[in-house]
Amino acid sequence: MKMEKVLRSALLLLLAVALCLSMAACTQTPAESSPVSETQTPETAASEKATPEDDMPEDAGTEETSASDALSSALPVKTLRAKRVDENPYMAKSDANIHHDGYNTDSTDEVLPLGIYPEINVSYEKTNANASPAIYFDSYGHAVVPLLGGIAIRDLNAKETTTLGYFSPKQHDGGGYVIQSSYTFLDSENRIVCPTSNNHVLMLRATDEAGNVLPEFEKVLDIDIKAAAEAALGKELTQNLLSVVFDYDGNLWFATGGFRIYPEREQQGVLGYIAHSAIEAILNGEQADLSKAVFVYGLALGEGAENGIAASKGGAVILTNQNCYLLRANNGVEAVWCTPYESVGAKVSGEGDKTTGGGLAWGGGCSPSLTPDLVMFTDNADPVKLLALDMKTGEIVASMPVLDDLPEGYQVAVENSAIVYDDSEGTVSTIVCNWFGAGSAGLADPDSDSSIQSYANIYDTNWLTKGNCMIAPGVERVDTVKTDSGYEMKSIWSRNDLSDTSIMKLSTATGYVYGYVQDLTTGMWQYIILDFETGETVFTMDVSNKFGYNNMAIGMYAGNSGNALYCPTGYLELLRLQDRFVHLPEMPYREVDLDQAARNVLSQEQFALDGGEGEVASWRNTVTVENVHPNTTVAFRMNNLSGSAAELKLYGYGADGELAEVGNELWSITDETGAAVDTLSDGTLYELRVSIADGGALDLSEAEKEIKISVVLAK
Repeated sequence: MKMEKVLRSALLLLLAVALCLSMAACTQTPAESSPVSETQTPETAASEKATPEDDMPEDAGTEETSASDALSSALPVKTLRAKRVDENPYMAKSDANIHHDGYNTDSTDEVLPLGIYPEINVSYEKTNANASPAIYFDSYGHAVVPLLGGIAIRDLNAKETTTLGYFSPKQHDGGGYVIQSSYTFLDSENRIVCPTSNNHVLMLRATDEAGNVLPEFEKVLDIDIKAAAEAALGKELTQNLLSVVFDYDGNLWFATGGFRIYPEREQQGVLGYIAHSAIEAILNGEQADLSKAVFVYGLALGEGAENGIAASKGGAVILTNQNCYLLRANNGVEAVWCTPYESVGAKVSGEGDKTTGGGLAWGGGCSPSLTPDLVMFTDNADPVKLLALDMKTGEIVASMPVLDDLPEGYQVAVENSAIVYDDSEGTVSTIVCNWFGAGSAGLADPDSDSSIQSYANIYDTNWLTKGNCMIAPGVERVDTVKTDSGYEMKSIWSRNDLSDTSIMKLSTATGYVYGYVQDLTTGMWQYIILDFETGETVFTMDVSNKFGYNNMAIGMYAGNSGNALYCPTGYLELLRLQDRFVHLPEMPYREVDLDQAARNVLSQEQFALDGGEGEVASWRNTVTVENVHPNTTVAFRMNNLSGSAAELKLYGYGADGELAEVGNELWSITDETGAAVDTLSDGTLYELRVSIADGGALDLSEAEKEIKISVVLAK
């Protein structure tokens, strides 16, 4: 039997080598795989999408790491300060909405992959019509996603995406509507708060007190917001509910509108809130008089929201197609300030353009993103400008054109929320991405309802079927710097060779920007990592050259395990990029289940509270391994160590949640061969090897022949 296994392994290895050679040969024929339009030859297509060298950052792409390079190559960790966000006490302590937090920063403090023995794993969708296009996490780590018009908690790491619990309007509520997932979020009690297509807001209890998922979610609140708003306004609303969010006092703000609101159609819209007291009364089983608890701010005819709502301690920030507002609950809606901005109106492809679609919004398509001091968004002028508004006054304190040096034949529409990162030292970095071309031309039809969040309604058919050659390029980082005299903006880097519709993500833990693009020469869809400081491409990993592997114009979702970057595709596959950062050196044939491994930032404060002494020197590494021997060595790969190995101490978590120092005889720092090292260099890949006894002091699992370990290095 042993010889049979050896022969089988050898055969598989030979087949793998042959397959790799075959794939390499295929990449030499881009004319066959490139998504070329009917009016283009492969030669003209290549020349049209070529980018002048001066459009690239200096040395862009020269440090790129692909999966075909040495397997042990890894990106150096370039840790940034944690994002500066005032925690909303009424939202879950997690990446709780589509833009991660109430500030809509699209940045995360979680660890994301670094190219440490990278791999792409897949969860197949066999229930939904498409892979999950929106993902948010509750405080227990459960993934909340849309499901067949409803909402569900699902296992996104299973081979086939499985449903753990759900709420279906059709099955549980009489049907007739769907949940609008784009602006759903999780509150501080891990309840799911979601707007619906019939203008209600629902609150769903999805877990019990211990965090166990309920097979059927319990609807604990259901308010017809449109009816309540019409009663408060005394007028009929001709716009539908778009988005909701809690402010820092627990009031539920709402906005009507759609992804495109035409002023000339003179629809009546409204902004407003439901008082926290009324929500609490309903949750306690009491009656609430909504006539005394729903407050509205009537908009001028033809004005409406086109994006999500942001919230800060100062109130709710809402961007309509014409103005940006800061609204505050004060026994009614107090308009603290209202700042108009420029728009040339809905942008669509013209004759001779290389695109057929357009943008989504009539006004600024970028949801407002906040810092404690500023409101950041793009207008829809020509050229498009990035605006920075003073949070207290609404004054435009800085602005500058962005994405204004594109090749001929391309327009600009920033439709996905920008990344906004406040470094706490006076600099706010904003990364904007061009989205033009992905929007459906049908949104211009007079009877179009752009509040309907379906792909057929929103997206351009040619982009869906031909890929990123049908959208405009452009990604740019702009810094807004506080000076003695105010604020000034400056461009840090610009990439006109990238066409990307995914909501890019910044990891402060790693210092990189993560996206999903298509190589327009080969047609290959790829995960891509950019250096935050320089904009250089430092990593790519190929997925497929099939057109259906687009990212559905939304997705990039950072998992909370510190080792998963999710991306939905149009081929019913939810991808996740992961690092194989943990392995069993004594059993190299065994693959550790990466979905049972995590690496998370442990703050110095938390480290001390948990009983650690010294300074934190690594991330907290956790793994569960099944079917182990009485003693098993687990190796964690990491490349953010420096100094003398002798200065390091290892702490392990016990079942009581407290840290205890691990004896030197049970662990070591080695190179990848297992040889001991004395001097550590930042950027070099090392292994932390820990010997674990099944049922020993470091084992957090109560199951026999299973170990769970959670450790952190300190100096």
